[in-house]
Amino acid sequence: MRSFSKILFATDFSEYSDEALDCALSLARSFGARLVLLHVINEPVDLRGFYVPHISFENLEKEIESGAEKMMESYCRTRLGDYTDYETSIVAGIPYEEILKKAEDDEVSLIVIGTHGRSGIDHLLFGSTAERVVKKATCPVMTVRHP
Repeated sequence: MRSFSKILFATDFSEYSDEALDCALSLARSFGARLVLLHVINEPVDLRGFYVPHISFENLEKEIESGAEKMMESYCRTRLGDYTDYETSIVAGIPYEEILKKAEDDEVSLIVIGTHGRSGIDHLLFGSTAERVVKKATCPVMTVRHP
């Protein structure tokens, strides 16, 4: 049987991610693996060229990052229980690109990601981060669909 020593779990903090975390955590416990929790902050639209009064984009980016760090801390505290072999990472960018980059940089042996299970026009318009990760990842990917 294949062994997984480092598992990357990508989260957007949604209920779809909760189900996937349960799987990632169960696998990490079973294999004694390091769990890497990643949240990608979507790059905000750059409005600096337009007239937008009284907004400091540097402060906005810092506030978004600070909020994400607090969410990650709370998420880990409430969802990981006594599991301590984990690390967290918060980055800004295009989610599927950052997930793939993190997986390669950290040499993970498995990626676990939740999927919304969109279909039809929603899938056509929004695509699927999970689908893009599956197509381009160099390691196995487990997608978990919310029931």
